[in-house]
Amino acid sequence: MPARATDARRAAVLGSPIAHSLSPVLHRAAYAELGLTDWSYDRFEVDESGLPGFLDGLGPEWAGLSLTMPLKRAVIPLLDTISDTAAAVEAVNTVVLTEDGRRTGDNTDIPGIVAALREHGIEQVGSAAILGAGATASSALAALARVCTGEVVAYVRGETRAAEMRGWGERLGVEVRTAPWSDAARALAAPLVIATTPAGTTDALATAVPERPATLFDVLYDPWPTALAARWSMAGGAVVSGLDLLVHQAVLQVEQMTGRAPAPLGAMRRAGEKALADR
Repeated sequence: MPARATDARRAAVLGSPIAHSLSPVLHRAAYAELGLTDWSYDRFEVDESGLPGFLDGLGPEWAGLSLTMPLKRAVIPLLDTISDTAAAVEAVNTVVLTEDGRRTGDNTDIPGIVAALREHGIEQVGSAAILGAGATASSALAALARVCTGEVVAYVRGETRAAEMRGWGERLGVEVRTAPWSDAARALAAPLVIATTPAGTTDALATAVPERPATLFDVLYDPWPTALAARWSMAGGAVVSGLDLLVHQAVLQVEQMTGRAPAPLGAMRRAGEKALADR
């Protein structure tokens, strides 16, 4: 049941490490814009071992939680239900809490990726490339299942990761071919390149950006721009940033937790940009 603006409700982001999280900035900006003056949003350092106890200690004033690593999979056994979207990648980044104590899990990263691409004019592509094979890569694959009509090539380190990506492709209905990381420069010719690797990993690829690059979606946002994103922009290519993803997935979280829609995308983005500029 949607909370009234006068209801004192709580939400937070959990993870480890968590001090860097921009989620409080984004959610608080949304509350201010929506007039939810009695709502609060905090961050808590919580690891896998501490998660059950944290959840059990929550009172009826709690409306929802955002989850980051390493909790996205660990939370699943602790929930009453999860959405089909979350089940598809075995990862929950959003928990909605009801006053009767029920816990419902969802994954807003996947529709967040789709929304961020759509905002930049990408409705459909014939093929795509993914750099990396971690948890974000599986969400990227799930998003590509909605926007890519052809093959996705995943550039990864090691056969174990390659097999995992092919397995995710089969599960998500995406045609996935894997290639070694040593060939990653070839990815940059794809109509859509999604970089899901940690900071610094793709820096060496900046010199391989083609003369006329298409679209790069780099999931990082701090530090920004990455070397690859900067070179991509200089060459005239379109760049979707990690902040785009962060804001779009947070919009969906705010709507689910507060029952208020649409969430104020513009105000949330401005708050995120300011927070990054101040760092």
